[in-house]
Amino acid sequence: MNPVPLFLIIVTLPLLLGGCGEKPVADVKNVEEKVLEVKEEVKTEESIVETNSELEGVNAEELEERESIWYLKDSETPYTGTTTGGEVAITDCDEAATGELVIPDTIEGNPVTSIRGSTFWGCESLTGITIPDGVTSIGAAAFLRCSSLKSITIGSSVTSIGGSAFAYCTSLPSITIPDSIPSIGDYAFYKCSSLTSITIPDNVISIGINAFRDCTSLTSITIGNGVTSIGGVAFFQCTSLKSITPPDSVTSIGSSAFSRCTGLTSITFGTNSKLTSIGSSAFRSCESLTGITIPDGVTSIGYRTFFECANLSTVTFLGDAPKEGQNIFTRSTPTIYRKPEAKGWGDTWGGRPVKLISEKP
Repeated sequence: MNPVPLFLIIVTLPLLLGGCGEKPVADVKNVEEKVLEVKEEVKTEESIVETNSELEGVNAEELEERESIWYLKDSETPYTGTTTGGEVAITDCDEAATGELVIPDTIEGNPVTSIRGSTFWGCESLTGITIPDGVTSIGAAAFLRCSSLKSITIGSSVTSIGGSAFAYCTSLPSITIPDSIPSIGDYAFYKCSSLTSITIPDNVISIGINAFRDCTSLTSITIGNGVTSIGGVAFFQCTSLKSITPPDSVTSIGSSAFSRCTGLTSITFGTNSKLTSIGSSAFRSCESLTGITIPDGVTSIGYRTFFECANLSTVTFLGDAPKEGQNIFTRSTPTIYRKPEAKGWGDTWGGRPVKLISEKP
């Protein structure tokens, strides 16, 4: 399967779904339907050349791609792949496949290096996946809707995980992300409702939009020191999340990133935080949040950032007054505290009273 059309659909997900703002992003179902259409088109148009290296007078380069059939562990259900330039890509799997799948390091003497987009999509009876160390890329929607999947072992060479790769893996309790991953793709773990904890390694730079959205059992997040951006709606409606400590490397928190995290009681930024912007509705409806301290480098806070934070009583700013979006504290009633030497402050900010830190109870 040619992964390019599929990838383009996935990476344009935020545009198709209307962006990340005040309103929750629409369900991924519509995008799935579009990907399915492309998948079917590719299948009907794609032809794979049968090869025989012993044929005389045939240029091997003209026969560089072939299709072979390999079998699932403890099963007669085949999954298929292609061999190109001496490297194997796993491309498709029968949705009736069951049990644990161990992808081998090599097939017919050739190393397995990739899992194409949507390969195991809808294999709802698979319970385990082991991906060998030689695999460098996992395509978009590769394991989408593998709803019985309870364990995933990702090899140490993977450098790319496509959008929606593990979305709707609703039985998955945990996953170890290897250090080789530079970014968490958009919708990568969307609606993984059994996921309880996640550790994001230091080598990861960005967390994509909707990456962990609706992971309602998620109680613990450790974000590595290399992350510079947390995408919009990244942890939207992670209702079991109690606390979060963004590393000092984070410069931006996207719109609705932690919106509707109703169990969130603590957000702690380091003393050397590089954070400069907080997106619209970033902490909207975090109704258990009672206080937050904003780092001194923050220059802008978006629209309705603390909307409906009913128990928010104190917001402490360590720097000058940032640019404020509209309705930041609608249905929230905190008191603002600031340093005496800070600039740009008046008697109110965002419609709430401003006092000196020395007056803080």
